[in-house]
Amino acid sequence: MGQQITEYIRQNPLELAGIITTLWCVWLNTRQNIWGWFWAIVSSGIYGVIYYQARLYSDMELQGVFIALSVYGWYQWLFGGKQKTVLPVSRMPLPFWLWCGVIFLAFTGLSGYLHGRYTNASFPYFDSGLTAISLVAQWQMARKYLENWILWIVADAFYVILYFTKNLQGTALLYALLLGLAAKGYWDWKRSLLQRV
Repeated sequence: MGQQITEYIRQNPLELAGIITTLWCVWLNTRQNIWGWFWAIVSSGIYGVIYYQARLYSDMELQGVFIALSVYGWYQWLFGGKQKTVLPVSRMPLPFWLWCGVIFLAFTGLSGYLHGRYTNASFPYFDSGLTAISLVAQWQMARKYLENWILWIVADAFYVILYFTKNLQGTALLYALLLGLAAKGYWDWKRSLLQRV
């Protein structure tokens, strides 16, 4: 077993770097630590390359958006509260769910169609749907909406299946761990929200 792990690390140093930086980023996010956004930028850059190599183009493109959302989230967490104070955890307003649903359906349909027709993408609609959920969840996280963790739980569960199918076992394991961290994030943020009420 130890030799297999050593061999995996030797053959997949970029994936290992992506795993480590992603876990660190999400752990910091569960703790509402602002430095999670820095590590989000680093891990997104690494995974952009990995997904390009695996022909998961929607996920590759998502990493660029994640970098932009990370800069936005970094600012929001520091200055997005009332009178430019630290942003507290809150629940997402109900009308936003309709817009999130529209964005999910439109993005999944358009991206799935374009990648299926014009590229050699693997699982274009499935990949695009997970990308759409991830976009909404990342935006919710940037606004510190508690519900982001619920969407991450759903996305992470399906990402485990996708990455295992694409022979990215290290990344599949990462998303299994992220699934656990998303559950932890939900309970920690919910506790934070209840303490404010």
